Amino acid sequence: MHDRSGERPWWRDAVIYQVYIRSFADGDGDGLGDVEGIRSRLPYLRDLGVDALWINPWYPSPQADAGYDVADFRDIDPRFGTLADAEKLIGEAHEHGLRVIPDIVPNHTSDQHRWFREALAAGPGAPERERYVFRPGRGADGSEPPNNWRSVFGGPAWTRAADGEWYLHLFAPEQPDLNWSNPEVHDEFADVLRFWFDRGVDGFRIDVAHGLAKDPALPDLTGAPDEDLAHPHWDRDEVHEIFRRWRSVADEYPGERKFVAEAWAPSPERLALYVRPGGLHTAFNFDFLKSPWDPERMRAVIDSTTASLSAVGAPPTWVLSNHDVPRHVTRYARDTEWVPQDKRKPGDEDPFAGEPDLELGTRRARAAALLMLALPGGAYVYQGEELGLPEVEDLPEETLQDPIWERSGHAERGRDGCRVPLPWSGSTPPFGFGPQHSTASWLPQPAEWRDRTVEVQEGDPGSTLELYRAALRLRRELDALGEGGMRWLDTPPDVLAFHREPGFCCVVNMSGTPQPLPAHERVLLASAPLDGDLLLPDAAVWLAE
Repeated sequence: MHDRSGERPWWRDAVIYQVYIRSFADGDGDGLGDVEGIRSRLPYLRDLGVDALWINPWYPSPQADAGYDVADFRDIDPRFGTLADAEKLIGEAHEHGLRVIPDIVPNHTSDQHRWFREALAAGPGAPERERYVFRPGRGADGSEPPNNWRSVFGGPAWTRAADGEWYLHLFAPEQPDLNWSNPEVHDEFADVLRFWFDRGVDGFRIDVAHGLAKDPALPDLTGAPDEDLAHPHWDRDEVHEIFRRWRSVADEYPGERKFVAEAWAPSPERLALYVRPGGLHTAFNFDFLKSPWDPERMRAVIDSTTASLSAVGAPPTWVLSNHDVPRHVTRYARDTEWVPQDKRKPGDEDPFAGEPDLELGTRRARAAALLMLALPGGAYVYQGEELGLPEVEDLPEETLQDPIWERSGHAERGRDGCRVPLPWSGSTPPFGFGPQHSTASWLPQPAEWRDRTVEVQEGDPGSTLELYRAALRLRRELDALGEGGMRWLDTPPDVLAFHREPGFCCVVNMSGTPQPLPAHERVLLASAPLDGDLLLPDAAVWLAE
């Protein structure tokens, strides 16, 4: 692990690799990634140089939302393997020096979860319904939803049960929201945490960490400018009491177990509340992910993030892509700012309009990787970004599986384009995704990915894979990298450069012209070849001073 002193908790500057299990590697040849596939690729992840794996949901699920509709939090979906397979994976990962962090989904369950089936069977007013958010409808006959809340996936956030009551689902109807004002829900999840900690997991990524608490009055959304600061179901102060209890459960176990929150907060200061002492350990920095290729915006995000988190003693956690957003090669390939679908307003420019310049996007993505890995704190790498994979924007409509596609009336293609299975080897799909002679992958891969497979890139010093391997190796070796401070250097307006002690400098050229390097002793690593002592546009370099 990166911590050479043995004194600093590992998670404060870890690089964690996100394994989207359906698309990482297929161990049995059915076209769907699984636990055996992950086990078979542990040496690859060890050699890449990451510290831990975050694994997207692997629990039994009807897969209405790719596993985020959990039917049983204490088992493994048979499509992915068995509980014994998962225990074997955890043990073998530890032997390779890798920690394991499963996803946990506390905002909702599947509608096939035992609790929800009991709630429907019990009827209005029964204690079983208090585990979820059931309410009578509005109007004389109760035929209108209880309020005007909208599902993130499109349409109303309420579905009517056969007996006339409505239940809340901030996502798909198959994902009923839990009622976190019910102590039984608190006790259940404390037990789930212990179940997996007892099996050796090293922490959890918390899905929709900002969504658990709801205003009990369930008021209508008004759209007022200040509503984000007192939202009826996002980022409410009550969530922090939930996570203080979770932290106490984690602290019962040795080995610095950690949580990372998926928390979409309206400001860096609000995000910092999740990681105060006694709360969660880290939280994803989505402001950094959303930032366009713009030096002023990037610097402002870095400054606000480090300032707000240092105020509560927490490290930043940087991320460029994940399974819910278009891959950053393609985002950077367009000079428009990407805005999440549920945050767009009528008349907003379509962030996907026009053909992407993937050569430009790749140059910027390589530079962004060196920027991210040089910043203080930890970082997350989404599977395939180390291969320079772009978003797949032309998946045939008949292959789309994200519920957003149907819920939006086919207006939004959803997130399948960033979830296409990885290309490992060979010249034709499925590019070694499964065992020898397997012919399928659950989403089709572009033929041009033959030039981006692990096999093609391995050993090529100019490849994105070898850039990541070199950066992660240096990150382990250099005392300047990982947790610590940074100091901006004076540069032209479109250049970012910062110093880190001892003797390290990172420079990112976001201008349209070559820029001279600052004084240095030697070049450690560059995202693109240098032109003498000049850094080319859309490139980054690490320097020893």
